[in-house]
Amino acid sequence: MRGGGETVPVVRRTDQGNRASTVLGRRLGAELLRLRDAAGVTQQQAAHSISATGTKIVKMERGWVPMRDPDIRVLCEFYGVNDPDAVATLLSLARLDRERRKAKGWWQHSPQAGVMAEYIAMEDVASRVRTWQLSLIPGLFQTAEYARSLAVSDGFWEDPDDIERIVELRMRRQTRLTGQRPLQVYAVIWEAALRQLVGGADVMRAQLARLLDLSELPNVRLQVMPFRSGGHPCVTGPFSIISFAEAEAVDVVHTDSIASTIWVESAQDSLVHRTFFDRTARLSLAPHDSAILIDGIRKGM
Repeated sequence: MRGGGETVPVVRRTDQGNRASTVLGRRLGAELLRLRDAAGVTQQQAAHSISATGTKIVKMERGWVPMRDPDIRVLCEFYGVNDPDAVATLLSLARLDRERRKAKGWWQHSPQAGVMAEYIAMEDVASRVRTWQLSLIPGLFQTAEYARSLAVSDGFWEDPDDIERIVELRMRRQTRLTGQRPLQVYAVIWEAALRQLVGGADVMRAQLARLLDLSELPNVRLQVMPFRSGGHPCVTGPFSIISFAEAEAVDVVHTDSIASTIWVESAQDSLVHRTFFDRTARLSLAPHDSAILIDGIRKGM
């Protein structure tokens, strides 16, 4: 993490060849690169310390491969890293990355997942997600009819079977809301997302009813930013903050636009997003008042 971390834009591509870079892998690789540079060690010298080739060090530092604990320990010792907490943080990051890679989740078999595959994988191992949405209902809360209407209006997918697979993908993600390890979700939604008639009035009435039902779950907190709140800190765009159970794991921020996906991987930048999220939440309606507003909009359709 050069300079405490970096913001990595990921162009919308589903084929990265054998360069299976992941968000966690890139973070870990960047930190190892920073430590090597600080120690004044070449890639060949680092490779010799773990009885490997220079190519392996390149792949490790670019986050292309999962990393073994023994290699990380040897490299840390070789780089002069004596702080047990620093080493433990790297090992924890490596463990999270390996779990993410070996999960072989159902999403990996769906070409419709596209650039969302990495996000779904992160979401699958996360403990908490905080999401701010300007114009859309969060994917974890969408009904099948709402998701289908979005896919149709997108214009990218023309095959009805592809659209149905997208809907199925969205519905399967929602299994994280229940079960033995339910995902903690804190969502703040702008009022515009509740009033936009995606799919028509009938679809939106059902969607708003779904929001009301989900807001009753103990692991879901839902707030609405009403129009009357005026300007707010997060007016520039939506984002999601993904958190993990391990104390050493830094939050990762995901933003999505028409042309690209951006992962914010630094501790400092994730703190900025958390601060802005909290400020926006404080300007929003409390959960009870949010439910009243949602129900009023639903009845008015």
